[in-house]
Amino acid sequence: MTSKKFQLTNPANGRSTELAAHQGSVGPDALDISALLKDQGVFTYDPGFMATAATASAITYIDGDAGVLLYRGYPIEQLAQHSNFLEVSYLLQKGELPSSKALALFTTSISRHTMLNEWIMRLYRGFHHDAHPMAMVATIVASLAAFYHDSTDIYDDRHRVIFSHRMIAKLPTIAAAAYKHALGQPHMYPRNDLDYTGNLLQMLFAVPCESYAVDPLHAKALDLLFILHADHEQNASTSTVRLAGSTGCNPYTAMSAGVSALWGPAHGGANEAVVDMLEKIGDVSRVPEFLARVKDSKGGVRLMGFGHRVYKNFDPRATIIREMCHKVLGRLGQSDNPLFELALKLEEVALKDDYFISRKLYPNVDFYSGIIYRAVGIPRSMFTVMFAIARTAGWVAHWQEMIADPEMRIARPRQLYTGPTRRDYVPVSKR
Repeated sequence: MTSKKFQLTNPANGRSTELAAHQGSVGPDALDISALLKDQGVFTYDPGFMATAATASAITYIDGDAGVLLYRGYPIEQLAQHSNFLEVSYLLQKGELPSSKALALFTTSISRHTMLNEWIMRLYRGFHHDAHPMAMVATIVASLAAFYHDSTDIYDDRHRVIFSHRMIAKLPTIAAAAYKHALGQPHMYPRNDLDYTGNLLQMLFAVPCESYAVDPLHAKALDLLFILHADHEQNASTSTVRLAGSTGCNPYTAMSAGVSALWGPAHGGANEAVVDMLEKIGDVSRVPEFLARVKDSKGGVRLMGFGHRVYKNFDPRATIIREMCHKVLGRLGQSDNPLFELALKLEEVALKDDYFISRKLYPNVDFYSGIIYRAVGIPRSMFTVMFAIARTAGWVAHWQEMIADPEMRIARPRQLYTGPTRRDYVPVSKR
């Protein structure tokens, strides 16, 4: 990381501060403003952190204008075509693609950590049958801190590896158990003879009284979605993991904080909102009417699944998911799936409309992912849980990077205070 120097002079007091503009390997420079408070007595103000780099990271790079997403330098399109989720998980953590031997060892380690302690399984009995799965997942992830006292020294390299493998391995088991609890069905134990997503599917849909065969296309579809969702730079949930983790807390509680942040409808819950929108539209013939309401500033109607906080061009992940949508629905005999037809029509009309083009509102990753989840039998309440399973790979990679960073400090954002100035207390009898 190299730096350029800038001189900032405050016209109010004439004092100057030298600021370094750090240059990363690619992307915009980052202006180091850490001396401003000491030299100038001012904070910076950036609501939503739209222009603030809170950390240096070597994991993921996004160019929102060009529609580029790189994991450790590898284009998402290449990884989606050639890789699998566990290989991508290894890449995110280690920084390099694994050798065949390293990948085999990593895969074996993950498969050996999939089971949950039986006392953890009993915790599910404390939830009402209609509890949201994300509430259960966040709680169970946090509860892991009560079971692994022997390997949670965050400054021990080996402990960090064990924790990371456990999180990636156990999230599918935790998620599937939440789903089974809601159904009132027996929990299915993981099977080490299945691959990562195949194992998840059997834990979700198998029952003890009959055999279950994993559909390879369904497993491939989930694996692809997990690759695309594995990391996305300093998004809200990843930043939450870093923020919580910077306190030195038990790493499982930092992951639970990330799960909770992901639950928000503006973040991981967006694909649920897309399906809701499509169902409300109801028919292809109503697409023009719906888009007219979206364009009406007084209508209060939002076009879900279009546009992105970072991407100002086409989301590169949406193109990949769209192709998989065709494959899954075609296999299931649902090529005429009404929701998919609606999605295609909505995309077609919106991408020809100057209103949406001028605002750079293009389909994002959430636009098609919910349709795929629904097609393979995953209910809407589990959509965000699927997102959490995938994003765990990114969370543990960022957590590891942060803990190993010698510049790590407890996160402590500042504020622009807008409340009352100093005032004296008045006794209740005189108010």
